[in-house]
Amino acid sequence: MKMYEEFLKLEIDTSLIGLEKRKEGADYFCTPIGARVIGWESCGIHYCFLNGFEDMVFAVNPMSSVDNLVYPIAETFEIFLCLILATKSTTALEQIVWWSKEQFEEFLISEDNPVFPEQETALYMIQNRLKLKPYPKPYEYVKEIQAKFNYDKITFSDEYYDIRGLDRP
Repeated sequence: MKMYEEFLKLEIDTSLIGLEKRKEGADYFCTPIGARVIGWESCGIHYCFLNGFEDMVFAVNPMSSVDNLVYPIAETFEIFLCLILATKSTTALEQIVWWSKEQFEEFLISEDNPVFPEQETALYMIQNRLKLKPYPKPYEYVKEIQAKFNYDKITFSDEYYDIRGLDRP
């Protein structure tokens, strides 16, 4: 958690990289029990730490088109920041769960993924003040940790199981 604490000290606008800071909390039906939200993207997508998973960073997407609405993005917050440096925001990272490598690479260079000056400033500060480098193969890394993760260990509320029509464990 030390890197997360250092990140917070930067006091930069991280909304353009998909980590908007919100004072008010908004738990969604699929936000796991004990989640500590660290930033918001759009349409309810948020990123968090979960109790029992140390420094691992998870994406929570209430509108996901895959079976899991919560999935790991990085084993540590430091790696998460390096992944953001490689992709310029959380947007591409969050979508790796259902994208092919070709879709991922196309998105990174497409007009749908503009990089704004304020975004570049935030990325520059993260890279230089925290002494981090862009992760070399973000797609492969995220796919690998998602493939080996045991999703049954995430704890959800009764509301989650009711809405999804699933049996409670």
